[in-house]
Amino acid sequence: MPWLREDFAPPVRVELPGGDGHHLRPIRADDVEIDMVAVMGSRERLFSLYGEAWGWPPAGMTEEQDREDLQYHEDEMAARSSYNFALFDRDETALLGCVYIDPTEADDADAVVSWWTVDALVGTPIAAALDAFVPEWLRTWPFERVAYRVE
Repeated sequence: MPWLREDFAPPVRVELPGGDGHHLRPIRADDVEIDMVAVMGSRERLFSLYGEAWGWPPAGMTEEQDREDLQYHEDEMAARSSYNFALFDRDETALLGCVYIDPTEADDADAVVSWWTVDALVGTPIAAALDAFVPEWLRTWPFERVAYRVE
């Protein structure tokens, strides 16, 4: 069952401020090649963030497992039950992180949101731009209260 108003259309592309072409768009199963590079290249840190709750990413994740995971996210977005936006460079030759927007059972929030960037971007202006942008961007979504789970 959708948890967002039926008249809300989640964006298909959102430019990150800064004018360098970095942008968010819904992740797709066919992003698997560049997703594998991003996730497995930052696996240790990502597991410290998401491992306890999601068991992700597993140490020996295969491309097929990643494709299935990405298809699951794509299907969730089609069903309007959860959203995963990937951060890309201008030409989408590199996946640089993700933003997860999920429903929550908590009484004090309508959604729980988390995001990450690849290890190489931690502490950079791009990561700072994403950190500043996500809460502002989510003000355009139909949420009254958002809980943030960030690194």
